[in-house]
Amino acid sequence: QVQLVESGGGLVQTGGSLRLSCAASGSIFSIDAMGWYRQAPGKQRELVASITTDGSTNYADSVKGRFTISRDNAKNTAYLQMNSLKPEDTAVYYCHVLRRWSNYWGRGTQVTVSS
Repeated sequence: QVQLVESGGGLVQTGGSLRLSCAASGSIFSIDAMGWYRQAPGKQRELVASITTDGSTNYADSVKGRFTISRDNAKNTAYLQMNSLKPEDTAVYYCHVLRRWSNYWGRGTQVTVSS
């Protein structure tokens, strides 16, 4: 099993920045990818960004150029730097880990961007 603990959410004004962190523990060997999803009220959960062990990244079109995902393999931690935040970025952000074809989720952290 993999346990995930997220931190860094909060309330920010339009144009502001936040940095999310996700620390993985437990059976952390052979993690294939770490990433962030988000879910806004009334909407489906969507991929925001992901990063593989070798550093390959993938971003949703809506966040390209504004968000940056990174990973510290030594600390088993993934980060999401979010800049130029917009009200439409408001959502619960969930950390995700893919390990040996199994998906693991954090409990989520709220990000609210005020206009």
